[in-house]
Amino acid sequence: MSPALFVIQFLNGLQLGVLLFLMAAGLTLVFGIMNFVNLAHGSMYMMGAFFAASIYGYTDSFLLTAVLLVPAMLALGLALEWIALRKLYQRDHLDQVLATFGLILFFNELARMIWGPSPFYMEVPEFLGGTIDLLGIRYPAYRFVIISAGLLVAAACYLLIHRTRVGMLIRAGATNRTMVGALGVNIVLLNSLLFALGAVLAGVAGLLAGPIMSVQAGMGEPILILTMVVIVIGGIGSIRGAFYAALIVGVVDTLGRTLLPSLLRSVLERSSADIAGPALASMMIYLLMALVLAIKPKGLFPVHNT
Repeated sequence: MSPALFVIQFLNGLQLGVLLFLMAAGLTLVFGIMNFVNLAHGSMYMMGAFFAASIYGYTDSFLLTAVLLVPAMLALGLALEWIALRKLYQRDHLDQVLATFGLILFFNELARMIWGPSPFYMEVPEFLGGTIDLLGIRYPAYRFVIISAGLLVAAACYLLIHRTRVGMLIRAGATNRTMVGALGVNIVLLNSLLFALGAVLAGVAGLLAGPIMSVQAGMGEPILILTMVVIVIGGIGSIRGAFYAALIVGVVDTLGRTLLPSLLRSVLERSSADIAGPALASMMIYLLMALVLAIKPKGLFPVHNT
């Protein structure tokens, strides 16, 4: 593999990593801080992609689509939390898993009813359709925008959690909900806003992913599995852990799928190597998770409640 191709694949890994972070940031807020197992988080990603594809089709403006998508996902998150999930917070995790799995089936069928079974395809915005020069290497401008957007969201999440009063309340509520409620904080409202924020982040991930992959019913489940792996590796409830783990998983997965077939061709037939390489690359993610858990059972950056 040439150095230029390696750099391009590394950047593609970072691009996948920031998409995973957008998913993991929202899910780790809900799972790690609210102690709520939300399997329907991938459905928020799917609905965000469908909303974005529909709005983009009407407006033909990617920027306007991004602006309109945020309140749409905020409203969807608040409605879902209020109608279906609020009563599950005090139930055990098995009840939460069963309920949110049912929501996955509901949203998949809803998407098929509204948008049909055929995939949607969003075009890359014309002003981002070219390439940029990175130290002599041409790289798609849109993929670079995804990386930049992920980094900006990571910085915003860090500032929100660690530098604002709302973030202080979030961390305090994660440590001792009863005490924070006794001090006059509306925990119910705080939980609703957290869930809605997670839905917005998942929807933004769907928006960014739409132009580089097909938008279709069921697209949320594969990325949800990778997101769970990211959260476990980074540490449940840790935004910083989710960020670093997402980048690691994205790079390992992308480079593994690129490098392993080439390496295996030296010992296997080309067709066999092309089949075995991606399969082994997928296994590497879970082997990495097992290795991290064996060394640090709480993840790379566990949350320390004080």
